[in-house]
Amino acid sequence: MIKSMTAYGRAVLPGQDKDLLVEIRSVNSRYFDCSVRMPHILAPLEEKVKSYIRCEIISRGKVDVSVSIDLHASGNTAPQLDEGYLKGYLETLRRMRDEFGLADDISVMRVAENASVFRAVRADVDVDAEWKHLREALAAAGKSHLAMRSAEGDRIRADLEGKLRHVAECADRIEKLSAEDSGGYRERLESRLRAVLADNRVTVDENRILTECAIYADRIAVDEELVRLRSHFGAFAEIACEAAPSGKKLDFLMQELNRETNTIGSKANNSEIAHLVVEMKNELEKIREQVQNVE
Repeated sequence: MIKSMTAYGRAVLPGQDKDLLVEIRSVNSRYFDCSVRMPHILAPLEEKVKSYIRCEIISRGKVDVSVSIDLHASGNTAPQLDEGYLKGYLETLRRMRDEFGLADDISVMRVAENASVFRAVRADVDVDAEWKHLREALAAAGKSHLAMRSAEGDRIRADLEGKLRHVAECADRIEKLSAEDSGGYRERLESRLRAVLADNRVTVDENRILTECAIYADRIAVDEELVRLRSHFGAFAEIACEAAPSGKKLDFLMQELNRETNTIGSKANNSEIAHLVVEMKNELEKIREQVQNVE
């Protein structure tokens, strides 16, 4: 099944003391490249997140994962005084009062306006529990991410199949033209050989003429290339139906399709066949570019 590498998924998972928001964005890339942004408290889970993304969500592409936390009012954080900082802060205020003759308006509310006098104390993190919660959020975001990739993949597949059908039609027309021309090539070549031999008063060796004609006809024949092309068309359809990621296989197959098409073009001695080869190469290039979007 063809899936696009470009997609976006988002999920919010409520928890007892906090809600998790997970966003997954991915774009085209030859390899898997994952970056994760998350609060410091979840930093120990970064490698687990990357592994989960690669194994369960997408195996190729440039992926950005963003995790944010919305703490509930009843969260497990409690502000406490930073007594060392507070003592130094009050001493500095008193010096300012005494040295510069300032009014003594130091009060609790005035001091509390300086957020640095407080520090947040958080209970020890249960890594296993945090990972279980985060994994559920990743799975929910991955589900919407997969839905977008699959929908885009269906559109890509329809486009690829349409272009490939056109390439196959060109190949069929080349096969007909090649069959029609092979006899003409042989007759023209035989006629020229006889004329040259006659002009030079050389005795005609019928077997030699037939051999040369056969060699030339074989040199311009494209039967083998057309057979391999059709084999590649079948392989393309099979790979597109596989459950596993197919982008790299399809990319390699495009190289083979281009190779056979180029060989046909090098053998062609017919302007109409040459035009068809150009048309095929144009379509194959469009397919190759589109395949770069497939996982």
